[in-house]
Amino acid sequence: MHIEVARASFRLRNVFTISRGSRTEAEVLTARVTQDGATGQGECVPYARYGETLDSVTAQIEGLHGAIDRAALQDALPPGAARNAVDCALWDLEAKRAGRRVWDLAGLPPPGPLVTAYTLSLDTPGKMRESAAQNAHRPLLKIKLGTPEDMPRLEAVRAGAPRARLIVDANEGWTAEVYADLAPHLLRLGVGMVEQPLPAGADDALGEMARPLPVCADESCHDRGSLPDLRGKYDMVNIKLDKTGGLTEALALRDAARAEGYRVMVGCMVGSSLAMAPAVLVAQGAEVVDLDGPLLLAEDRDAPLVYDEQGVHPPEAALWG
Repeated sequence: MHIEVARASFRLRNVFTISRGSRTEAEVLTARVTQDGATGQGECVPYARYGETLDSVTAQIEGLHGAIDRAALQDALPPGAARNAVDCALWDLEAKRAGRRVWDLAGLPPPGPLVTAYTLSLDTPGKMRESAAQNAHRPLLKIKLGTPEDMPRLEAVRAGAPRARLIVDANEGWTAEVYADLAPHLLRLGVGMVEQPLPAGADDALGEMARPLPVCADESCHDRGSLPDLRGKYDMVNIKLDKTGGLTEALALRDAARAEGYRVMVGCMVGSSLAMAPAVLVAQGAEVVDLDGPLLLAEDRDAPLVYDEQGVHPPEAALWG
């Protein structure tokens, strides 16, 4: 077995801004695992918020030696981007060697297309209204917020897309006081869910506040080990493969979260179709799907995922799985 990792960069259609900063390209790592003439691949997006860099994640992957299977990988690497890329590459390798699709190997029903959110970058109210109007035909819009001056942005997006379903992602940008003030207005404007309003590690206040609309844990939820600390504070969990450390743990987290009564969102970092492909399997049946990464790109992988009026479709074998 041979494992290698390579860097790739994909230009974005527009500058993408959240409360923590802006970017003009998606920088990703591709892990490739070769055995017996077959090669599987997986993609990850190292995330500075979790102490990851392209160099540190590359070193983690290159530190793996000899043959390794998915079970051993769970102990060899911690949850995070490095394990995600290798885990998904191992799933892809197994599918190629068996001549079967990944969902068959995982004992899952064949996946179908999924309506996905489309993310509106944080900007001035005027530009966010313009962006909302341009995308008002989409059934679900996700609004990036996370500043103390977000009310004009909320009003602007609703004016630009009066009929679209809305969800909000604060990216840890609010205080308990700001969120308590905004919550009634989120309801008034028809927002269906708010994602990570308070910083992870400083979110205990959510357990003491009324939650008039569902609150989803993103930065506060990585893998199954996160679940005990979410009780009483969150109604949903956002499963991202770059947090769980791959498809293996993502599927396990989905089942464990459901068993504990949480609703499920499946999200993504800004990456290519290769990163989204395994997440489409996890997202089957999810209450909220946010797998719009390729829609934000100006360029993508060969054999990219198909997005149409039905949503995002499962990957072709030429891409992954």
